[in-house]
Amino acid sequence: MRVADLSTPALVADGGALARNLDTMAAALPGARLRPHVKAHKCTALAREQAARGHVTFTGATPRELVGLAHAGLGTDLLLANQCVDLQRLAALVATGARVTVAVDSPATIDAAARAGVGEVLVDVNVGMPRCGCAVEDAGTIADTARARGLAVRGVMGYEGHVVGLEGRDERVEKTATAMDRLAAAHALVGGDVVSAGGTGTYDINTLATEIQAGSYALMDTAYAKLDVPFDLTFGVVATVIHVAPKYAVADCGLKALAMDHGQPDMDDGDVWFCSDEHITFAPRAAVNVGDRVIVRPAHVDPTMAKHEALHIAAGPGLDAEIIDTWAIDLRGWDA
Repeated sequence: MRVADLSTPALVADGGALARNLDTMAAALPGARLRPHVKAHKCTALAREQAARGHVTFTGATPRELVGLAHAGLGTDLLLANQCVDLQRLAALVATGARVTVAVDSPATIDAAARAGVGEVLVDVNVGMPRCGCAVEDAGTIADTARARGLAVRGVMGYEGHVVGLEGRDERVEKTATAMDRLAAAHALVGGDVVSAGGTGTYDINTLATEIQAGSYALMDTAYAKLDVPFDLTFGVVATVIHVAPKYAVADCGLKALAMDHGQPDMDDGDVWFCSDEHITFAPRAAVNVGDRVIVRPAHVDPTMAKHEALHIAAGPGLDAEIIDTWAIDLRGWDA
């Protein structure tokens, strides 16, 4: 079967480009220097490819991701890099002996970890992105509270998410340094061996972190492709042209098949006008007919993956490439 033969909309990745991305990162950040974030792909088959290259510790954003990784035999060292006050889904996982660490930033999240039997935590610190994470000056108190509950504090984490997507490298370097100065100050108050941070846009810039939580590098998206990082855009959504008008065409790939939070998708053979629930309206650069296939390139890989049940692996780029494997996106959703 070729890419063009898939029922659409369908998620497809160039297997060769994907392998090159994994190899490039393994050479840059070998072994425990990278803790791949599976929220980007939500796929245990892809995680196994990362593990085969020496990246056997993983980051997740949901309890389901951690449980799924462990059930797939990938539970050597798992980090839930997200605040959660309902961790009971991890209790059975901890009971099996899997190493599980969770991020905490408040007494409530510490209590949740203790009640679930999770024995190890990282103190999550706000390093400039207004999301989760305690203030730098509160990090020591959070660590002391965790230790008083019998938890081992492995160190700190802080995500410079407001920096990783900046297109100018000089700006990324400067703002990463500022963010990591905050994390270093918190680490001095907390202690521990782990400083966990970073992403695809700062993987080679962040020199403070002992481990980098990059995830998007494997598949990439059009937002990250604008940066000066050595990873190829591997994936897209295959769609079928279902309507042709004098100045535009419509394909069956809309908001329910791709994420728009990082901007409009790109197309190999057209200019996107807009997307609606099931449709993408575009100006084709060459003549198209109803029934033709096109490839749409989403701007954000993570939520796009969450909309699909499978990732088809192709032997190369383009519509004529042969499908060589199909991987379940088996870590999506919320129930463990």
